[in-house]
Amino acid sequence: ARVEDLKKAPSAQLNLVQCAGSMTYLAKQMEETFDIPFIKVSFFGVTDTSDSLMRIAYAVGDKDVIKRAKAFIEEEKNRVIPLLNKYKKNLEGKKAAIYVGGGFKAISLIRQFHEFGMNTVMVGTQTGSKDDYEVIQHLVDEDAVILDDANPAELEAFMKEMGADILVGGVKERPLAYKLGVAFCDHNHERKHPLAGYEGTLNFASEINLSMNSPVWEIIGGIKNV
Repeated sequence: ARVEDLKKAPSAQLNLVQCAGSMTYLAKQMEETFDIPFIKVSFFGVTDTSDSLMRIAYAVGDKDVIKRAKAFIEEEKNRVIPLLNKYKKNLEGKKAAIYVGGGFKAISLIRQFHEFGMNTVMVGTQTGSKDDYEVIQHLVDEDAVILDDANPAELEAFMKEMGADILVGGVKERPLAYKLGVAFCDHNHERKHPLAGYEGTLNFASEINLSMNSPVWEIIGGIKNV
């Protein structure tokens, strides 16, 4: 954003916080100083995208906006879900490991894997809060491993123990996954194609499917032979 654009920030009627770890403090300061309310949103996965759009519409408080949001969500779900179901048959029952920066993002990814019929067996964050971890604990199975600011040795040990089929993380975790013979998805905001929103959900499902079901993992033996 340009300086001139940033100067207009105090005139906003609502702040949307997507990266809770870095932006919640600023949103709270703007609420206290300029009386601008904020809501936390996530656009990863069909469920969270739909929920966030409706929460924004209700926060705006315009009946026409609410009506249009509902219509848009219904239209997109009718378009996207049948396409996701084609990937789901290849993904159901697979085990996912997550290691990302923020807890809010990890929560969305757990829900997204659930939409694919996958089980999150390991999840960790670098900046997650106590509240984030409480939500995570309720979303995963009792035997899932939950980590806070883990090191590579810990990630490796628990991925082996839990038999993860894919790791979703940042670029730093890619070598670790490949070392273990595990599929990897770089879930970074700097990606060239979107992983957020309804279209991004399709992109994510496609990438997970291609990465995890590549024949290369059978050729090299995968995590069980490491």
